[in-house]
Amino acid sequence: MFKITKINNEKEYKDITREKFVDFLFTHLDQFGDPKEDINKCLDYAFSKEKSEGGFALVATNDDKLVGALIMNKTGMGNYIPDWALVYIAVDPSYRGKGFGRKIVEESFKHCDGNVKLHVEYDNPAKRLYERIGFTNKYAEMRYEKK
Repeated sequence: MFKITKINNEKEYKDITREKFVDFLFTHLDQFGDPKEDINKCLDYAFSKEKSEGGFALVATNDDKLVGALIMNKTGMGNYIPDWALVYIAVDPSYRGKGFGRKIVEESFKHCDGNVKLHVEYDNPAKRLYERIGFTNKYAEMRYEKK
């Protein structure tokens, strides 16, 4: 049975350790992922009690097997930048193409009280899923990296 569980803080981890959650994201984000250190920082931000921070994580299981994970962060910048940033979402490759990713993303929206943004690389196959869900490409992101 497919189940999605929302986690608001470190103490709510029951059936999965933080390490297993981070390992899952690191492994299943493939070439579109970040180092484990960055995923951990994202979780710290999501679980922070600071006024300008916060968020949550979602754990998706199918017959008690971890098949998906998501981290959503509050931006603290509502009205001029979307209120929420979908930072990480990953689905086990053997469960892709079966609607699990869509269910996880749509469940995350139920826990957000404002607009949601995400960053996706142009060659990421998940981009089509995000577009079908309703994400649009409003801006091209440009970065200046200090050397």
